[in-house]
Amino acid sequence: MTRFQNKVALVSGGRSGIGFAIAKRLLQEGATVFITSRKQELLEAAANELSAFGSCYAYACDIRESEQIKSLMEFMKAKAGRLDVLVNNAGGQFPVLAEYLNDKGWNAVINNNLNGTFFMTREAANAFFIPQLSGSIVNITASVGRGAPGMVHTGAARAGVENMTKTLALEWSGFKIRINCIAPGIIDSDGLKTYGDEIREKMNQAAEAVPMKRLGTPEEVAAAVCFIASDEASYISGVTLAVDGAQQLDFRQTGLSDLLRSYL
Repeated sequence: MTRFQNKVALVSGGRSGIGFAIAKRLLQEGATVFITSRKQELLEAAANELSAFGSCYAYACDIRESEQIKSLMEFMKAKAGRLDVLVNNAGGQFPVLAEYLNDKGWNAVINNNLNGTFFMTREAANAFFIPQLSGSIVNITASVGRGAPGMVHTGAARAGVENMTKTLALEWSGFKIRINCIAPGIIDSDGLKTYGDEIREKMNQAAEAVPMKRLGTPEEVAAAVCFIASDEASYISGVTLAVDGAQQLDFRQTGLSDLLRSYL
């Protein structure tokens, strides 16, 4: 497929997991891809691997820092001269019961998942999309529409991103900028490895509770991203597409919080 031939894409958090799969799929479909995250060495290793599929550039950037994002945009201008697709994938969270979540933990997740997504979106719009009168933005959120017990910080941040997406779909429609969300359910990716053994086991057991009886894959998320970012979705803006095996319709939400509370 060549849906992104002669297009330029930027994927935050593109060095591993879902972000890596998205970058790979965009490359395979013809895009020139920039990936960014905070650690230059790991980022360059990922870019070297991805370069087997097309032109891939790495640039270390902390999405919580607007000045660093501006420098990233200047780097992209020098290398490619334009940007067609922004995928806001970078994010992070940790399991915690709300009553034990301190200010530092709350602020860290809100700053990364909500503020960082907005900062990247604003800077890309000002540097590229608004002057070009074109652009497609895809925000990776999570399947938290019915709440996120055990993950109150990221649930709040992702809900904020989804409302921001609706707002900007309206504000920027005159600039021919489309902006949408992809909301993955539980995905069998590198992200699960950051949790402890018992948490990971609980996540794996959750596959039986998903209506489709399995976890999702990074490649399935990447396929959804590439559809909604492409011209095939040219009349779609301001929506959230769940990639979760119908988890948003029928899934026991309290499994993680119940596990955390069992430790008390």
